[in-house]
Amino acid sequence: MITSSQNSKIKLVRALLGRAKERRDANAFVAEGVRLVEEAVNSNWGFQFALYDESLNEKGKLLVEGLKLGGVEVEEVSESVMKSLSETETPQGILAVLELTQLPIPNYPNFILIPDQIRDPGNLGTLLRTAAAAGVQAVLLPPETTDAFAPKVVRSGMGAHFRLPIHGMTWDEIRAQTKSLQIFLADMNGQSCWETDLRQPLALIIGSESEGASEEARKLTMQKISIPMAGNVESLNAGVAGSVLMFEVVRQRLNT
Repeated sequence: MITSSQNSKIKLVRALLGRAKERRDANAFVAEGVRLVEEAVNSNWGFQFALYDESLNEKGKLLVEGLKLGGVEVEEVSESVMKSLSETETPQGILAVLELTQLPIPNYPNFILIPDQIRDPGNLGTLLRTAAAAGVQAVLLPPETTDAFAPKVVRSGMGAHFRLPIHGMTWDEIRAQTKSLQIFLADMNGQSCWETDLRQPLALIIGSESEGASEEARKLTMQKISIPMAGNVESLNAGVAGSVLMFEVVRQRLNT
């Protein structure tokens, strides 16, 4: 059992929970909790190792046994060590260090999401979770957007990371990747999404609610679209706005 915070695995987990640079250098990220670790297993994701403590519930214990049978290196840690690593108020007693793998982008995607200048981890996680549910084929992250593999984003994504191609790109790379698509920008001054044809191959840009879209995003934009709203609300949370628009794309395409 690992009881020391100076253990090399504990030091690695702590580093990965910190900065994006550490995750890139180690080519790894952390998934915490029974559901996320289970999602990683079901997606045949690459594991470096897993840690658990005695507080783990029955489902978690079965998961640990499955990891061991699958050849994953699994070690027990003290509850105090696990608590020191946990990003949640009530740790679930298990976390895994996973390979930082990028799923491939399809050759001819017709639905791409570009979260621009989204710096709130919860918002980005919500967008990723919705994108996975809405059938988005790739998420392209511009330089100004927070790291998709930060712990709070992974937790908010609820397994989306294991199903979605998520790629950090420069704006030049994004331009090349989306050259055959119609580029829509969510903007309160745009045309109503209900009156816009979203059945065509497209990329949807969602800017931050505090700063809006970047200059690079606006240069790429071909058309602005908005969400009709009642009342005196100026704008929606970026995660909510993006979710509404993504499912408007789904609605239109299902009704074709």
